Amino acid sequence: METPQRQLLLDLKPEQPPTLNNFVTGANGELLRRLRNLTEAHSFDALYIWGTPGGGKSHLLAATAAAAAGQRPVSYLQGAQAGDERALASGSLLVIDDVQQLGPEAQIALFRAFNAARFLGLALLLAGDQPPLRLALREDLRTRIGQSLIYEIQPLSDEEKAAALQRHAVERGMLMDPGVVHYLLRHGRRDLPSLMAMLNHLDRASLEQKRPPTLPLLRELMQTTLDLDKP
Repeated sequence: METPQRQLLLDLKPEQPPTLNNFVTGANGELLRRLRNLTEAHSFDALYIWGTPGGGKSHLLAATAAAAAGQRPVSYLQGAQAGDERALASGSLLVIDDVQQLGPEAQIALFRAFNAARFLGLALLLAGDQPPLRLALREDLRTRIGQSLIYEIQPLSDEEKAAALQRHAVERGMLMDPGVVHYLLRHGRRDLPSLMAMLNHLDRASLEQKRPPTLPLLRELMQTTLDLDKP
């Protein structure tokens, strides 16, 4: 059981919810502009996003759904939990993450949503782990997804990751050893969410142990926290 002091330390800096503003854009500027358009009530595009794990697909879908909620009806679903019935209001935004996990009935429902989009003024935002032609879905649904605007999330350069980590540290109020970011990029996982998770872990350990967030402390954490270190 956690002590009140430890719980207080863990609650000092709650994680920020995903937004379009706190996504590190890199070479994905056009995609971000399209997603911002989807938050507006008059936009009826169909977008499909794919990329490697940790690239930010789920961040972008959750952020777009949250930003659009004040402008239009939004339905935000995970592929594995999507059902066979989908009542969609006119002008709404349908967001589905991990479409490769859609069951047979849910695939039919999404195909029908594509067919109804023009008449109801629907916008669709979908994400998966493969380009449309490689998705293990019904052929007619793959075809419809393939007719959407398709964006592969472009990975960040090491320089962009370093800048993002430095900014994240400043936002958390960390007075960080300059070598920490360089060491993380060389020895940590390559995706930004894992790198930021390790940085958050370092910040918490620094507060709990009353030690500065230095390179020696980071090395200790990475040696004992295998799930955040390289696989």
